[in-house]
Amino acid sequence: MASSLATPTPSDSDRPTHYVVYGAGGIGATIGARLHRQSFKVTLIARGEHGRALQESGLHFIAPDCDEVLQIPTVLHPREIHFDDNVVVLMCMKSQHGLAALEDLAQVAPVHTPIVCVQNGVDNERQSLRFFPNVYASVVILPAVFLQPGLVVSHAANKGGILDTGCYPQGLDNCAEKINADFTAAGFSAHPDPRVMRQKYAKLLINLANVLQAGLQDATDARDISQALRNEALACFAVANIDCMDNSEAKRRRDGVMLETHVPGHDRSAGSSWQSMQRGTGDIETNYLNGEIVLLGRLHGVPTPANAACVAMATQMLAENLGPGAYSADWLRAKVAELGGH
Repeated sequence: MASSLATPTPSDSDRPTHYVVYGAGGIGATIGARLHRQSFKVTLIARGEHGRALQESGLHFIAPDCDEVLQIPTVLHPREIHFDDNVVVLMCMKSQHGLAALEDLAQVAPVHTPIVCVQNGVDNERQSLRFFPNVYASVVILPAVFLQPGLVVSHAANKGGILDTGCYPQGLDNCAEKINADFTAAGFSAHPDPRVMRQKYAKLLINLANVLQAGLQDATDARDISQALRNEALACFAVANIDCMDNSEAKRRRDGVMLETHVPGHDRSAGSSWQSMQRGTGDIETNYLNGEIVLLGRLHGVPTPANAACVAMATQMLAENLGPGAYSADWLRAKVAELGGH
């Protein structure tokens, strides 16, 4: 069933044809580019220098199957969008930017506008539901690099990524079915999933290690910490009765669907948290990844020293304006021991 809070959705004939991609970084620009290349109506919303580059020069989109400059309509703020019944908003910004984006969006978008959280983490949907009743969740498995304004590189072959989508908190409706069909037509693997949050919690387990790649000199030297992050999360999920897709089922969904491959001249240096630190954005997603586990631990009385240590490391990195790879694995182990009380 669809969310009990959702208002009735329009019929298939009225379903969305205009995708507004709010946050046109690595994920958003890749989705927008592939939709645009299949003749869907797309508008990008992007900030600052990147947004201006998209407006002035277009999006330089590079992938295993293309190297093109795409002239996709781009605005710098949602107030510049004409919202009608055909608009669906794809929320693709990092979680730490979500609340401000929703506050801006709520001032100009009709309340019935479908909001699709195409983001890592599991808090964006709940936050969106404060502003809009028709909220959808998409699991995001999509390797992309965004390190300079106007240029996005996708490293996904076979399929452009995995974007399974369903209603939040659960269910399917006509809009969810149409979004999945359009994502599929654009070259992604997108299955309608009435319990898609199970997948998003499973993806969260993977994303807990993002901060290790961003903060440590050698993340391969911290496999014990990575395992501790996961173990703490699973303990929290168990106590909180959170339904998380198990590893074998998640692996079956991913295997052979999307192949991460080399793009000549454009190495996939690291994940999104590392890219944020490398670009010097002044923020990182850790509070909505590891911080989610810390929050669950505090709510349910589960110790989470490894995840808390990662949040502390990320906070210190930002406070001291440090780039990626500022700490050793031993430094982080000491922080885990300190926060664990031993």
